[in-house]
Amino acid sequence: MATLREQFATNVLTVTKFRELMRRMRATRPNDDLGLIRKAYEYSQKHHAGQTRASGEPYLVHPLEVALVLSEMKMDPVAIVAGLLHDSVEDTSVTIVDIRKEFGEEVAHIVEGVTKISAIDFASREEQQAENLRKMVLAMVDDIRVVLIKLADRLHNMRTLEHLPIERQQKIAQETLDIYAPIAHRLGMGKIRGELEDLGFKYVDPIGYEQVHQAVEARRKAGEEFLARVEIIVRDKLQEAGITAKVESRIKRIYSIHKKLQRQRISVEQVYDLYAMRIVTQSLQDCYAVLGIIHNLWRPVPGRIKDFIAMPRPNLYQSLHTSVISEEGQAFEVQIRTDEMHKMAEEGIAAHWKYKDGPVSARDEQRLSWLRQVVEWQRDVSDPTEFLSTLKIDLFPEEVYTFTPKGKVVVLPRDSTPIDFAYSVHTEVGHTCVGAKVNGRMVPLRFKLHSGDIVEILTQPGHKPSRDWLSVVRSSRARNKIKHWLNLHQRERAIEIGRKLIEKEARKYRVTLKAINDEDLQKIASDYGLGRPDDLMAGIGYGKYSARSVLARLAPSSNAPISDADAENVGGIASVVRRVFGGDHDNHAIRVKGQGDLLVYRARCCNPIRGEEVVGYVTRGKGVAVHAQTCPNVVNLMYEPERRIDVEWARDDSIPSSYPVKLTVSCDDRFGMLKQITAVISDSKTNIRNVEARTGSGQASIDIVLDIADLKHLENIISGVRKIPGVHDVQRLQKV
Repeated sequence: MATLREQFATNVLTVTKFRELMRRMRATRPNDDLGLIRKAYEYSQKHHAGQTRASGEPYLVHPLEVALVLSEMKMDPVAIVAGLLHDSVEDTSVTIVDIRKEFGEEVAHIVEGVTKISAIDFASREEQQAENLRKMVLAMVDDIRVVLIKLADRLHNMRTLEHLPIERQQKIAQETLDIYAPIAHRLGMGKIRGELEDLGFKYVDPIGYEQVHQAVEARRKAGEEFLARVEIIVRDKLQEAGITAKVESRIKRIYSIHKKLQRQRISVEQVYDLYAMRIVTQSLQDCYAVLGIIHNLWRPVPGRIKDFIAMPRPNLYQSLHTSVISEEGQAFEVQIRTDEMHKMAEEGIAAHWKYKDGPVSARDEQRLSWLRQVVEWQRDVSDPTEFLSTLKIDLFPEEVYTFTPKGKVVVLPRDSTPIDFAYSVHTEVGHTCVGAKVNGRMVPLRFKLHSGDIVEILTQPGHKPSRDWLSVVRSSRARNKIKHWLNLHQRERAIEIGRKLIEKEARKYRVTLKAINDEDLQKIASDYGLGRPDDLMAGIGYGKYSARSVLARLAPSSNAPISDADAENVGGIASVVRRVFGGDHDNHAIRVKGQGDLLVYRARCCNPIRGEEVVGYVTRGKGVAVHAQTCPNVVNLMYEPERRIDVEWARDDSIPSSYPVKLTVSCDDRFGMLKQITAVISDSKTNIRNVEARTGSGQASIDIVLDIADLKHLENIISGVRKIPGVHDVQRLQKV
């Protein structure tokens, strides 16, 4: 009886959701034939029969919820049908051929695209991750509905994430914050982006989420009362001025507050836009009229007025933003936009979806132009780490708006320099850039540009890019163009050095190189796993391979010693390098995969600790520098992929090791805070090397240097300190 009752409840649930879907579709698409949606629902019902989700709900609920999210976006019936069928190929016996036969080519094409993206494991090895991301980018350019369905799919999965194991929760939440929320941002879909970020933050950093949540909730009642009073004042003033507008207020989203607290190292009380009001007008002229009314009512905060109507963001977001201070001293933000702009801000590319009515609009084409740029530059990027880091910069930029002397707007990431500006104009302008004028005065190339700057680039024929530029540029275009040029020219130099080293060794052991032909070189290159002789010479030039060992393979009859003598020589150098660059235990704790006793040391710029993902970089004369995968210098160093080498932590846990790690704790300045922090550290049996504290405005910043055994040890300490009431953030600093 219970089973029949459960089955009846299940049928009622799914039928109710389907009816809601059809009701929405009739309201938004009254002229469309919705018969195919009913057919897709019945087809999905049949093939997902008996399947349940981790929550215990029937699986059919998921495709229905995805379709409901798509209907909120006012998507066309083809997208809704594809949403209902999006898991059929992956989770049932249905094939793409079956979908094509039942629902046509267009639906099958979209379902196939979603299925490919669903197979992506963003936490997998870098090469696989980069390749799958390339597929996603190409799928977006091919048919943006593929990614809109994937966003709807991810949103419902995030809403029901509590039913999965903790490890899966954190992995899915992290990729949501890294990839899916930024894609929603780039497509202008503010509503979905906001919910994805808050849900992701809740699982990635539950302690941080709870701290911000509690701080917001403690202020919610007073904030809502304050905003209600402000709304009445604004409505009365708008009525007096004869302006018709919708007025609504909100409290800033939790993840947005968290990012601002982290970035600016401030407390919740200092967030200017914690409380925000949105005024949606009927015309563009009314937007600017309302701005004037607001500034007459309350004093504006200098530097907080932003006109995104005159200069839209790259994702075509438009609005006027201003922060003002009330008579009570309470700061709040006001956003002013038209109804059309509001739809675009909330729904983005889905706001004017007209697949049935005609081609994609010019504005939507403009919105997708960044995708096409990504497709263009990714063809030149072979290194997976480089591809991933650059894509993340491109997905979620914080922009500055600059101008050419002729008034053309150039949008760049925050903290961009004149070099970024030069490369945005043209590659050759970037390569030959020697100086810049900003607002009529000369500035260094490291100068950080600000919105409104007028930039003039000075060039010199024959000038070449510098490797130092990689540490100051912020835009992916500039970084990739510089790396491409350096890689090309450094490789040529490495090949030349490699040949000279081989010739030098040949003269030393009286070997005639003329007798060695290209076939011999090709064979040795293949033995080293390389494609061409030039790759072998470049490897010698970079210091990755020994010229003496290569010569011994090329001319076995030579007297070049490669066994005991070489081993003794390398061993002697190794002991010196170990003494100079980090001690004996480093060389034993880290090793090069598949290689012998190569010289290895931890890079001082990031001080990686056992358990961290690490990457090796072949240096000239110092051995292999080992960096943490997250080290900012890794992106700059790896413009020469030939010098990258795989390294790993030795599995021998008996090797005693501890590493100095510096933490910065941002917290309230109150009695007993330092005692509580040191108690947590002491309880974990951790040695404290040094403590420094700075205070001001009721806040404190404490720098602590600790002896840390491995990554897990560090994570436990950070987690423990963050649980202390009044601690806002704990950051690990790379340099000690």
